[in-house]
Amino acid sequence: MMYFIHLSGFLLAAVFAAPVMANERADWAGLFREHEATGTIVVVDGRVAGNPVSVYAPKRAKQRFSPASTYKIAHTLFALDAGVVTDEFQVFRWDGIERTFAGHNRDQDLRSAMRVSALWVYEQLADAIGTERAHGYLQRIDYGNADVTTRSGSYWVDGALAISAQEQVSFLRRLYRNRLPLPVQHQRLVKDLIIVEAGRDWILRAKTGWDGRIGWWLGWVEWPSGPVFFALNIDTPNRLADLAKREQIGRAILRSMDALPGDQRAQP
Repeated sequence: MMYFIHLSGFLLAAVFAAPVMANERADWAGLFREHEATGTIVVVDGRVAGNPVSVYAPKRAKQRFSPASTYKIAHTLFALDAGVVTDEFQVFRWDGIERTFAGHNRDQDLRSAMRVSALWVYEQLADAIGTERAHGYLQRIDYGNADVTTRSGSYWVDGALAISAQEQVSFLRRLYRNRLPLPVQHQRLVKDLIIVEAGRDWILRAKTGWDGRIGWWLGWVEWPSGPVFFALNIDTPNRLADLAKREQIGRAILRSMDALPGDQRAQP
């Protein structure tokens, strides 16, 4: 069951466990200024009773943007459910077209396609799923505006599909609990595909995204005491030069909350 609560001027989609407080973190502005970035971040701390919410720039946190490659999380679930991909071992043969990012220019499987964000793989999956079925899946999981229309290009990058940071966190919380209306085995597989780093007692599952204007970094850090969910987006007026800022800001905020070990470094 999903319901909404309004706390301290911040509306959060509360799923299964309602947060009992929402803290606007104006002090995080310094980290965004340090990196010359405009953006927002939503953090839900599952290590603390009541799952408290922290947010920087709450108005922007409710604003919808293109999900870009963060959509690969949901997209993989749809592809598995539709049967257009069988498992993480299925190979997608490279078509020989040289693309900007070198990691895209080779055969892929689900694990590598997620890791390097291989757009061409997901364009194939989108063609196989079809927009009508994709729209149905998006409505079923209550993902952003569920709009798959586009004049050209991929609907999750160049089209009308849009989602807010707070909605991203709601989606991630349901995925973490295997509470999406899709097969549990597929949810478990996708969570395995998005593992980025791990330590003795923690796991970081995350995904980046970029549509040329807005950069995302979102996911959660699992601890024995509970998960810490986060969704960050920033403007990227300097395009590629701004991309590293997503993780740099996000990791700094997570470290400040002891949600990520202090010796971890953002990757460019």
